[in-house]
Amino acid sequence: MGVTNTLTNITDHPRIGVPETEYDRIRENLQYFEGKFKDVAYRNTYGEIRHRPYTSLNMAQVLVRRMASLLVNEQMTFTIDKNKAADDYVHDVFSQNDFIKNFERYLESGLALGGLAMRPYIDGDEIKIAYVQAPVFFPLQSNANDISEAAIATKTTTVEGQDTVYWTLLEFHSWNGDKYVIDNELYRSRDKNAVGVRQTLSANEIYADLAEHVELDNFTRPLFVYLKPFGFNNRNITSPLGLSIFDNARSTLRQINDTYDQFHWEVKMGQRRVLVPESLTKMVNERGDFVQFFDTDQNVYVGLNGDMDNSSVQDLSTDIRADQFIQSINQFIKTLEMQTGLSAGTFSFDAANGLKTATEVVSENSMTYQTRNSHLNNIERALQELVVTILELATAEGLYHGDIPQIGDIQFNFDDGVFTDKNVQLTYYTQAVSAGLISKKRAIMKILDVPENEALDILQEIADESEPVPSALDQDIYNDSSGDE
Repeated sequence: MGVTNTLTNITDHPRIGVPETEYDRIRENLQYFEGKFKDVAYRNTYGEIRHRPYTSLNMAQVLVRRMASLLVNEQMTFTIDKNKAADDYVHDVFSQNDFIKNFERYLESGLALGGLAMRPYIDGDEIKIAYVQAPVFFPLQSNANDISEAAIATKTTTVEGQDTVYWTLLEFHSWNGDKYVIDNELYRSRDKNAVGVRQTLSANEIYADLAEHVELDNFTRPLFVYLKPFGFNNRNITSPLGLSIFDNARSTLRQINDTYDQFHWEVKMGQRRVLVPESLTKMVNERGDFVQFFDTDQNVYVGLNGDMDNSSVQDLSTDIRADQFIQSINQFIKTLEMQTGLSAGTFSFDAANGLKTATEVVSENSMTYQTRNSHLNNIERALQELVVTILELATAEGLYHGDIPQIGDIQFNFDDGVFTDKNVQLTYYTQAVSAGLISKKRAIMKILDVPENEALDILQEIADESEPVPSALDQDIYNDSSGDE
């Protein structure tokens, strides 16, 4: 069977360098991202413990979607200076992978769970990009700035008879001197909560063609790129893994969700409280059987023992506390904005429209803009490394034959449109040109967000259009003068 060892958790493997507590934290963040929480227990009219679904506002998902859209959108572009072959090849790879759209989508996961890895691989004669989410990415070794070795877990299931079998492939990426090494280990378990016993790769036909050990030459960096959100991991100061953008705001998210859940239940029940004699809640039919007249899923009617008149019913209802709930939710949202580095007023909640996201232009001096720039530093570096990794892999497979650029030659441009009032910008640069403080070329580059060569083309077009066109009379005079000579 090729058995060498047994694992309960992936972090039990001796090559993994991160404790299981870091993945407990990631799983808790995933719970907030998914908005899945335990049912709420309550006591109904008959004193029975019942359960109802917990209603979450799921601000965690709203938060990361908003941040991802501020960081990356369809207007993102890149260029590779003085290397047209590399520029064309990587643009083709990105286009084939629908990269910008997929990257923005997976970036939500990276922001929510504290990290995202991208793994280029060969599919036929094309480069594909796999996205490795935080729960299945395990660093082996790292330094203060980067993760150079890691394991990537892939989980599949098969059915044997009436039993489900769980398979885990661990793909180890490491270095042996200048050689890049990939080791594949396969584990099998009948318990979905355990990794299981190691098998030979041929034990599962999906992995039968994989080699257990491969050494590659001519690589300068790993065949994966790890991106983590900006900020230090204060939950584990020695961990190379990143933090979720809401890792330090989970208590606030819980307050928002709890308040919204209570608001939802109060509205659903009309939050009426009616005091009735207990005899009305415990009726017996003609056969002597106990009969429940009230809906067992509600807690509106409250039975009272004692001398209460059997015919009397007291309505103890109060008005639904909509204003108080809404004010509380908005106050917690303000705290969340502060904790996650967003400008005040980014989100708001009201009774008519529910949760709203601000759509107006955000100032370049705002907290949101500064937070965005901090995240973009990490994103740009990761994407630059991804470009180099793609080209090195393509070169090794004979798919690309040009030079491989340096990191500094790869420039990404992230659209700042949401942060820029175009009218204000146009006025500013027009006045700067008039005062002789900036060239027309630079102004065009800033206002129209174009590279230098395109700005020069636009300047030439303007010059061509501004040349006076001779009138018909001028042309006749010119022609006559030419004839006299």
